[in-house]
Amino acid sequence: MKETNQHGGLCEVLHWIGGKHRHSSCSATLINTNPETDERLSIVARGTAADVDAAVQSAANVQPGLAALGPSAREGILLRAAEILQRDRDAWAELLIQEIGSPITKAMMEIDIATRVLRANASMARRMTGRTYPSDVPGRMSIAIREPLGVVAGITPFNVPLIKSVKHSSLPLALGNSFVGLPSRRAPQIADRLATLYAEAGLPDGAFNLVYGLGAEIGPALIRHPLISAVSFTGSAAVGKQVHADCGQFQKRVTLELGGKNPIVILDDADLEKAIPAALKGGFIYQGQICMASSRVIVQRSIADAFIAAFVGAAKSLPMGDLRDRSTVIGPVIDDASRRRISATIADARRLGAEVLCGNQWTDNRLNPTVLGCVTEQMRIAREEIFGPVVTIETVETESDAIRLANSGPAMLSAAVFTRDVDRAFTLARSLNTGMVHLNDMTIQQEPEVPFGSDGEAGFGREGMETGVDDFTKWKWITLAGSPSHNKTQ
Repeated sequence: MKETNQHGGLCEVLHWIGGKHRHSSCSATLINTNPETDERLSIVARGTAADVDAAVQSAANVQPGLAALGPSAREGILLRAAEILQRDRDAWAELLIQEIGSPITKAMMEIDIATRVLRANASMARRMTGRTYPSDVPGRMSIAIREPLGVVAGITPFNVPLIKSVKHSSLPLALGNSFVGLPSRRAPQIADRLATLYAEAGLPDGAFNLVYGLGAEIGPALIRHPLISAVSFTGSAAVGKQVHADCGQFQKRVTLELGGKNPIVILDDADLEKAIPAALKGGFIYQGQICMASSRVIVQRSIADAFIAAFVGAAKSLPMGDLRDRSTVIGPVIDDASRRRISATIADARRLGAEVLCGNQWTDNRLNPTVLGCVTEQMRIAREEIFGPVVTIETVETESDAIRLANSGPAMLSAAVFTRDVDRAFTLARSLNTGMVHLNDMTIQQEPEVPFGSDGEAGFGREGMETGVDDFTKWKWITLAGSPSHNKTQ
């Protein structure tokens, strides 16, 4: 990335290949804009299949040397990367504010989570442990060792670009794999800064590479490249299905995190003093543009009136001020296409009888916190991820109704349940069709150690430390035959 007067002072973002910035093999570019003002932020290289090939070849060339560095060296690089990230946290926060419209508190949270992920994954350089096995063959030693896969690809979204880029890259790097990333077109400067951060931390040139562009144009070239062994993808279900199909066709490992329609279930014995703040934060943090956001509240009818009155009143008061003000919760929706989609989805729900309890008013590129009542299963908004500051409320009579309604959607990445009854809580946790359930807490949770993800329309496989060892290494079985001569006394 460099400043240039050639483009009117805009930042120019170039591919990062082999430890150097490179122009595209063609002259095409993309324009990235500030989601708050729609002003132009940067001119971004628009990659081609040739650029993808150059990045993958660079990664493949350096990978054996990266694996040969040994665990202490790889661990040290990632720990230094974490230190540099914390050292420059204010600059990172400003970049997250400008490029993706992140309020400062969400930006700082993202930086801290990414730092924890780097530190945790650094330790995995020492976790490529093997096994010994008993053998029926007399004198045989039978062992299995782990080896790096080779080159791993990562495709990341705009909403948590630092967290996801770090998650997708740092674990493969710790295990001795090299990496090629295709970042969101909405967050190129953040990706570029991560590349230079890794370089400063001492990562060998070519171990981490980035190609920018449109996923529809160059994503298949990356996924199908014969030197790519595994793919990590975070994004929409529609694109995720194609990624999954390509990986299956070309026999590549794949992990998908696809988001979903996530419910927070409020049972009649819930502590509303805890449930309401959790529903607010889970539904509206980063203006609802988080894959784990609880955009769907399911509440038992006996407490519905009390919950709705308090929840709507609190939603109306959520601050929409300066993104650098720590009290601000609601920022801009990422782009015009997303704003039109959100408005159309709300209009569809209203046409079918939904009631606007608050919000549904735009202030420039920000949508006031919006809560819809009288929502039914027939409405798109009850089933589809909206990715905006919109929360729906559905009422049910019984606990069984709550389970059925929560499970009725096509995808559920995360869920939350509020109840004072532990047995009741675990019954619902086991009954909800999702890979992650949080009891008496919000749906948005993140820890580097856990198996993160869900199934079906919401994902495939799990992100995490232990699961990642299996995802990004391969087993090799080695035997050593015993020789009678070795046992003779000389």
